[in-house]
Amino acid sequence: MTSWRVEVTPDCIASGVCLALAGDDFALGDDGRTHPLREVTEEREAVLDAAASCPMEAILLTDATTGEPVDF
Repeated sequence: MTSWRVEVTPDCIASGVCLALAGDDFALGDDGRTHPLREVTEEREAVLDAAASCPMEAILLTDATTGEPVDF
């Protein structure tokens, strides 16, 4: 199974979409932004959906082995 590196950029406005779609993978931080709970995660449809649904396109997914961006 593929592993992904998950990053949330400073563009995050904490809309909550990622929390609703992948609450096991993201959490709201004290700074008012969403953060991944794990820097590297197994390939999961919920994480992909969260990244694709982010209104600010602030969730970046890359292949943890190759560093290539994950298409969504």
